[in-house]
Amino acid sequence: MNGRATRERGPREAPTADAGRPPAADARWRERRSRRYRRDVRWSPYALVAPFFLFFAAFGLFPLLYTGWASLHQVELTAPNDMHWVGLRNYSRLLSDEFFWNALRNTFTIGLLSTVPQLLIALGVAHLLHFRLRGSTFFRVAVLTPYATSVAAATLVFTLLYGRDYGMVNWALGQAGWGPVDWQNGTWTSQLAVSTIVIWRWTGYNALIYLAAMQAIPDDLYESAALDGASRLRQFRHVTVPSLRPTILFTCVVSTIGATQLFGEPLLFNGSAGATGGSDHQFQTLGLYLYEQGWVNLHLGRASAIAWAMFLLLLLIGAANWLVSRTLRKGTTG
Repeated sequence: MNGRATRERGPREAPTADAGRPPAADARWRERRSRRYRRDVRWSPYALVAPFFLFFAAFGLFPLLYTGWASLHQVELTAPNDMHWVGLRNYSRLLSDEFFWNALRNTFTIGLLSTVPQLLIALGVAHLLHFRLRGSTFFRVAVLTPYATSVAAATLVFTLLYGRDYGMVNWALGQAGWGPVDWQNGTWTSQLAVSTIVIWRWTGYNALIYLAAMQAIPDDLYESAALDGASRLRQFRHVTVPSLRPTILFTCVVSTIGATQLFGEPLLFNGSAGATGGSDHQFQTLGLYLYEQGWVNLHLGRASAIAWAMFLLLLLIGAANWLVSRTLRKGTTG
């Protein structure tokens, strides 16, 4: 009897949200809920990105502005709160400082010696990895291993390889009939040796960037080129490289910025020389010169001026990137 009655009554209906609520109160409740929803939709994105801007303001924007302020003062590391206004004198001294121009030339030379071969090798490695290979995952992880290696460990290993008396590189040159090379004390030899460290560490990283861009190229382009009789080399030249033009520009800019900020490799390549970059400053970069002025000579004002000079140089690189990318876009659309 009870079961039949239950079946006759059927399932109980769930009470609605406004059950027992007067119409006026229900209207006010719906209005408040609508306002909360609009505020949530409007302000939640700002709340989510606010931590980034807070950290950027604390650890990025404030140090940048304070460094610019310190560059207009004479201030020493031993008394950082004792600041004397000198205006643009620190910048004018850089223009007549031969060591600054030497560091700028070394930075440009090492950057050129490391960036061009690095990106060319990375493009070739990415092209090889783009084809279906056995153990492709292993090779992709392997090319990224140098990037995961610490700067100190990699530089110390290369310092041993380029040793004058017992280095493996000089041993190989001796087997070929060439005399030993003093890699650390020569100008071009030391810059070439430092460049090889940068090439070894960053080639795999750029290769994976190129590989990701290659995988986004439609297969129809390669199939059409193959039907036209294009070899793999011609497909690479006429399909892959034009499609990778924005990515190549991006890696060029990023590698140039990294070369401008080069510090660890030249510092550790000749540990006895320290921040001088060799006995004759032959491989001292802008980063090393900044470190020498600020933390060896204790001149924080001059070091701040060098930092802002590097920042302005990076702005010029960014502006050149914008002009080149704009020209390329006009060329493709036109």
